[in-house]
Amino acid sequence: METLVDAQFLPFVVAITLLSITPGVDTLLVIRNTARGGLRDGALTSLAICMGLFVHATVSALGVSLILLQSAWAFSALKLIGAGYLIWLGIQSLNQVRYSRGLPVAEVASGEFQRTGIWRPVREGLLSNVLNPKTVVFYMAFLPQFIAPTDPVLLKSLWLAGVHFVIANIWQIGVAVMVGSAGSLLARPGFSRWLNGITGGVLVAFGIKLALARAPS
Repeated sequence: METLVDAQFLPFVVAITLLSITPGVDTLLVIRNTARGGLRDGALTSLAICMGLFVHATVSALGVSLILLQSAWAFSALKLIGAGYLIWLGIQSLNQVRYSRGLPVAEVASGEFQRTGIWRPVREGLLSNVLNPKTVVFYMAFLPQFIAPTDPVLLKSLWLAGVHFVIANIWQIGVAVMVGSAGSLLARPGFSRWLNGITGGVLVAFGIKLALARAPS
């Protein structure tokens, strides 16, 4: 444990906390899925998103991230897949706005969340994180700053990802609790359509921005 908790640990916790609370795709997806399926879906989405951190930590430690960064076509392929997935999620939310307009007011405002299988929020959360090349770049550039030459690289990477996992989940599940507690507000047809429209539009915008992003040199 001496090699896992060192003088660099506190700066890492501060940096990763600031990163976790910065609004982005992860927080937006948790909000969207909580509004759709309740606290359960929001919490599962958060857990799945953060499970992706261990994937990034592993590939970073094994050097796979370096291969992606050095290969323009591999980075571009991952970037386009991730961008397409975000755009698809956004279009789903926008379609929900159109669908809800055709429903009777009593059905839209029933106050009941859409119950889905547990794998839907898990799949959406995990894929949105694993397919995001920006997370690949971030972990490849960020984690080595907190790993000494004498540290066991894979173990230290997974340990730091575990810390990130805990901090990010505390924040994101906290957001899910706040959104879930606003059930009566979410039940209002106008607010529900507004939320789906905003989240859908932002997810599409994130996807387009990601698709147009240039590979790091």
